[in-house]
Amino acid sequence: MHRARWTTIERELRRTGGALIAGVDEVGRGSLAGPVVACAIVMPPDSRALRGVDDSKALTAPARERLVSQIMQRAVSLGIGAASAREIDRINIYHASTLAMRRALSRLKVLPDHVLIDGRPIRALGVEHHGIVDGDDKCFSIACASIVAKVLRDRLMASLARRHPHYAWDHNCGYATRRHIDALQSHGSCAHHRQSFVVKALVPGAMVLEIIESADAHHMATDFPDEETSL
Repeated sequence: MHRARWTTIERELRRTGGALIAGVDEVGRGSLAGPVVACAIVMPPDSRALRGVDDSKALTAPARERLVSQIMQRAVSLGIGAASAREIDRINIYHASTLAMRRALSRLKVLPDHVLIDGRPIRALGVEHHGIVDGDDKCFSIACASIVAKVLRDRLMASLARRHPHYAWDHNCGYATRRHIDALQSHGSCAHHRQSFVVKALVPGAMVLEIIESADAHHMATDFPDEETSL
């Protein structure tokens, strides 16, 4: 992606207060199963943006796979954090997403001068930061974090699918596709399901808005067009 694709947010922050920017994003908020996964990444301040990087939701799965190795090789520092399905049930998805981001930031090997997160500021994050609405579409570092988090979570769900083939997680990454819902009705849930989400998803004709309209629910339609996603 050409450098002009990105806004001036990162360049202005570097000019006024330090070169190292950590971009942070999380994926998996709307999934019925598996963890929410966050990535915090510091990209080199003196390098051009990698060609092809974009909001992970705008990229195909093969494009993300091609880019993720380039991003991880070039990164100054990278931290991955997650919150499990059990933690999501215990503290809710909002707080679990915050926990995953805090864990990701804590695993950075450098101290960033600035932290940028996708979305609005989060009071409980515990570090000074800037919230950028649609940040994965505006900030290179957040877009890189989005791609890494998405690819790593997809790989995890594909691995879990080998142990729990009924749910087709290698095809839907745990989201509420028709096939996933049918499997839940036939086989019940497992330890990797978010029970609070499953209960809502199985109410006849009542897929709850916070699940089906989550920020990353678009991955179902873009990555798995053969799955029915309107439940």
